[in-house]
Amino acid sequence: MTNETKTNSVPQERKQKRSDKTKETSIRWMSFRLFPIWLRLVFILLLLFIAACAGLMIGYGVIGDGEPLDALKWKTWRHILDIVNGKE
Repeated sequence: MTNETKTNSVPQERKQKRSDKTKETSIRWMSFRLFPIWLRLVFILLLLFIAACAGLMIGYGVIGDGEPLDALKWKTWRHILDIVNGKE
């Protein structure tokens, strides 16, 4: 009989330990964001803008044999749009 009582008490102890562990982990593992989602989106848009500007400057300066900073000027884009629209 003593063996039966020991085996019955062991699962109760394990259940108690499991419930204690789940209580600890639920309190310990709180989910929070370091950066809010809107800040992540702004950061991604900023990176896209920088990558587009860098690509324009490399394409216009290296491939097109122009001055790299001229790719960011409105006068250059006006000239390109005039050529595309057939005004020049």
